[in-house]
Amino acid sequence: MILQKIQIARAVASATYKEWAAYRTHSMISIFTGPLYFLVQTCIWSAVYKTGASVGGMSLDDMLTYYAVTTLIAYLTMDFADWNLQMLIRTGRFITYALRPMHHRFFAFSQKLGHRTLGFIFEFLPVLAVFLLVFRIGLRPASWPFTLLSVALSFMMVFLVNYCIGLAGFWLTRTEGVRSVIQLLISLCSGALFPLIILPRALQALVFFLPFQFMTYVPGMVYTGQYRLGAFAMAVPQIVCLQAAYVLLFLCLSEFIYRLGLKRFTAVGA
Repeated sequence: MILQKIQIARAVASATYKEWAAYRTHSMISIFTGPLYFLVQTCIWSAVYKTGASVGGMSLDDMLTYYAVTTLIAYLTMDFADWNLQMLIRTGRFITYALRPMHHRFFAFSQKLGHRTLGFIFEFLPVLAVFLLVFRIGLRPASWPFTLLSVALSFMMVFLVNYCIGLAGFWLTRTEGVRSVIQLLISLCSGALFPLIILPRALQALVFFLPFQFMTYVPGMVYTGQYRLGAFAMAVPQIVCLQAAYVLLFLCLSEFIYRLGLKRFTAVGA
């Protein structure tokens, strides 16, 4: 059974890879946008640290390393499950997936594996080379096993959160507004725009209990070998275990919402 699922996932991922490979030039734009974004952050934070200010207990090198690492993580975890799922529901095309013996979530996750394999080759590796050779950023993680595990969990967390957002299409004809608001919230609370440690302590305590930190901030901190947010300081194995628990929680949540949504689905396009 497990071997069969692996074979199915490989087939779907391979088909997705070949499909998106036709548009690989679009993906390669990230070779320029990623380093450009990092260059802007370098200019901003270099000016901030010239004043002698200490930002969240992080040095300038720590800050730049954080941005480099989270930029690379974003290439590995980027996801479009929310847009794709709501489009299928809105047009009624989801019926073709609902009737298949394969769970749509598994199919969508397999698609992401293929899409991000393409991203790894045409986005992640070139930008990694730019960070190492041009910006001279040290990118050796404190622990390879825990870093790889945390990034893998982040990969799943991003997918599951976006999948849950896409499931709103069962109740809403148009989900663009809801998706935009939630994506903005994710950007602010995940650590994608800035390290969460620079937030006021009250907000740090709030963000700690939200799931979004496990998408970017946690793998970034696991990379450095230490985790702290507000009054919470945890060893790397502890925070990775908590990250795994949230992934399991969202897996169950997505299944619960999925089953509720199927009861409302009429297979009629909007």
